[in-house]
Amino acid sequence: MAYTGERSVHPGHPGIPVPTLAAGWRAFQALRRHRHILGALAALHEELGDVFRLPLPGFDGVFLVGPEANRFVLTEERANFRWRAEADPVTHLLRHGLLVEDGPAHDAARSLMAPALHKTMLASYVSQMQRRADQVIANWADGDRVDMLVEMRRIALLILMDTLFAEDFDPELKALWPAILRTLRFISPGAWLVWPGIPRPGYREALRRMDQYFYQLIALRRGQQGVDSKTNNLLDTLIASGMSDDLIRDQLFTLFIAGHDTSTAQLAWSLYLLSTHQDILARVRAELDSALGKAGCEEDAAGPTLTQLKQLSYLDGVLKETLRLYPPIHLGSRIAATDLTFQGYFIPARTRVLYSIYLTHRQKRYWPTPDRFEPDRFIGEHAGQRPAYAYTPFGGGPRNCIGASFAQLEAKVVLARILQRFDLRFVGGAAPSPRMRATLEPSPGVYVQVRRRP
Repeated sequence: MAYTGERSVHPGHPGIPVPTLAAGWRAFQALRRHRHILGALAALHEELGDVFRLPLPGFDGVFLVGPEANRFVLTEERANFRWRAEADPVTHLLRHGLLVEDGPAHDAARSLMAPALHKTMLASYVSQMQRRADQVIANWADGDRVDMLVEMRRIALLILMDTLFAEDFDPELKALWPAILRTLRFISPGAWLVWPGIPRPGYREALRRMDQYFYQLIALRRGQQGVDSKTNNLLDTLIASGMSDDLIRDQLFTLFIAGHDTSTAQLAWSLYLLSTHQDILARVRAELDSALGKAGCEEDAAGPTLTQLKQLSYLDGVLKETLRLYPPIHLGSRIAATDLTFQGYFIPARTRVLYSIYLTHRQKRYWPTPDRFEPDRFIGEHAGQRPAYAYTPFGGGPRNCIGASFAQLEAKVVLARILQRFDLRFVGGAAPSPRMRATLEPSPGVYVQVRRRP
């Protein structure tokens, strides 16, 4: 490897590798070639190995790559890391939401919210997911050029609000759309990483509008308690628990942002990959027609049942392979709460530690031809050929994604409804680049021509 290790900061431990000028130049060339920063990180990883530091003005993070690194952060030393970073915009936005809490506060909130997202609840959500997907795709005319990134966001927002909060979000969607996109930009990687106190003009009104919506929703639902209360949904559960309006707002905002944006990215990338791999698309469609029947092509056809959806093993492989190539949460960030050691390297307390899901998912030792779209990796005998923590699109350990099962079911329902009724052809020109926003989304979008199946 063409690097010189950093001078050790602790006796008896080697220095964590840092980029040399030559490695930095190769990373810059990779950035220009791939048109996204993940290409540069991949070049640094190849040059420096599975543990390296990226010392920048105002930012000094340690990057970890590989199954051992994931296990180290997510399980083995979980108690010695904290999620919450007070200077990060995501903490400012979500305040005391589940995603940015540590310790007993996190555990209590998760315990309260988990039943609404448990596998036993999934069957009751299928019809709502189908209805909201149909509501959006009914507007696609034969031959339309559709941006799937935009359309999947609409579907994901409607589904999330309907299933978890028993709320029809359609009347608010158009009015709040700019504020939603602006809020996502607020928590996207940017100059704040190296300058935590940088002024952030232009966001206040968007955040105010989102807060106004959530507080009004909470007040309305509180007024219905015991009179016309909608039962068996997460919002009413939070109200009945005795939570304050502020804490309920934090949980709603957390699920609203994390729940819809991850599904948006997964669905958009799936449709890009399927529309550019017609052989794989044909296999998916054949499975759908066999399991669900060709009547599913009709707009008024009954939707799939949970039992039928579980039979879609190839579509399941497509979704898992999409998450391997383009995990929506591509990078995990923690703060070391105490001095730690990983693979002989000393990591001082208060160090920001980042474990790269994206780079782990493309390690050649676990994923032959890692840049190719091959759903068969996750089917049959191929599925168990990798070590634990080599594949972590939903994290791992006790703090794995609370909505993982919900998200995978949602993706199956939405794709089944689209693929049974439309032929897809990518018309976006150059392949979209992974853009590091709140999630890893395709830029500038996924432009697909849709034609109704005969």
